[in-house]
Amino acid sequence: MGQKVHPYSLRLKINKDWKSKWYFDKKLYSTILHEDFLIRREIMKFLKGIKFDISDIEIIRNNPQKVTVVIVTPRPGSVIGLKGSNLEKIGQLLTKKIFKKISIKIKEVKRPELDAKIIANGIAKQVENRASYRKVLKSSLSTSMLKGAQGLKIKIAGRLGGAEIARSFEVKEGRVPLHTLRANIDYGFSEAQTTYGIIGVKVWLFKGEVLGRQTNSDAGQVINKKPFKERGDAVKNFDKILNNREKANEKQTRLLNKKDGPSKEEVGLSNKKKISASFTKERVDSNERILEDN
Repeated sequence: MGQKVHPYSLRLKINKDWKSKWYFDKKLYSTILHEDFLIRREIMKFLKGIKFDISDIEIIRNNPQKVTVVIVTPRPGSVIGLKGSNLEKIGQLLTKKIFKKISIKIKEVKRPELDAKIIANGIAKQVENRASYRKVLKSSLSTSMLKGAQGLKIKIAGRLGGAEIARSFEVKEGRVPLHTLRANIDYGFSEAQTTYGIIGVKVWLFKGEVLGRQTNSDAGQVINKKPFKERGDAVKNFDKILNNREKANEKQTRLLNKKDGPSKEEVGLSNKKKISASFTKERVDSNERILEDN
């Protein structure tokens, strides 16, 4: 069966950036990679009460002995804690684990309705609270589309509604061009821990098409394409404008020809008219003569 590639990894270096930014010798690669895994796991464990409010965890290493951790969340106050108590505890915990200096920064998600991970987390949280998955998916879909998303696809899979056989349910609205590399597709995945088992939630969010490279901090230049119907109307209007211009040019050339003198065609037509007029006059004169003789 055909499988779908991860939308984020497919667009790396095109309009997406790495979530772990560092470079080390290949001998240290596995060690540093394991440290990144530990950092993310320990932060999620510590903030398990608000795990659904965390969009992403970015790790930056400019110095072998210093690690900068950026926590992306729509609720920075709940992550920071009272007078920064949570940040201090997380820093101490991570220092004990990896024995390096830890610097923690918070980045706020200003529009959580347009963040795929936050949408997936919100759906998973409501499913855990025994809400109807159909209503939850449709409400999330309508909310994101109203806030400016150009396309959204949500897929939920597992023992939905406590069914004995696992199945999947999917809703979609707008355009989600997964094959277009310049398309800014945000992807999010979350899991709901229910009494019947784990239910997976996947979200694909299309924000528009990006020109140039996009980083996590820079949204880039987005092209908002018009719907097909509007584009068709625009083409028709353009054709009308061209036809009107051609007609106007023809009129202008006629006027110029009249100023310069009659054209060959016009001279030919006028001669024909003169000949026909003289011929009709001769016929009338001959008829009059015949009547006089009689």
